Amino acid sequence: MINLMKLVKFAKKWKKLAAPERKRISIPRSGEDEITDNNDRLPVASKGHFVVYTVDQRRFEFPISYLNNNIFRELLAMSEEEFGLPRNGPITLLCDAMFMKYAASLMQRNFDKDMERALLIDIASSSRCSLSFHSLLQEQSNQQLLVC
Repeated sequence: MINLMKLVKFAKKWKKLAAPERKRISIPRSGEDEITDNNDRLPVASKGHFVVYTVDQRRFEFPISYLNNNIFRELLAMSEEEFGLPRNGPITLLCDAMFMKYAASLMQRNFDKDMERALLIDIASSSRCSLSFHSLLQEQSNQQLLVC
């Protein structure tokens, strides 16, 4: 016959094994929120910012004011067409990290409307945004900076 205490221990052990573990999202502590090259472990964005990922799984954090930019709106629309609206995962844009850095630098500099239109046309005509498609635009941008 099985001892009652052994039976209780046995039941607790099986209950622990059968129950799925709870997954917890940990909020970074004050010392852990430094931005590093590998930002994948940061679960939330800073106040007033939003986070997007590129197709090569790089994490970018931008101010919410960037959502008013036409380039960002086009990238988000393309992402919605390709991947649909994310339910539990991050927003992934159809561009690589190099293009995202380039677009972010353009948005920070408040570039002119002609440059924005050219980039929007190029984004809309290509199926995926990559910096190799936009090398000509970057050369033109560098030339404009030299002229000024």
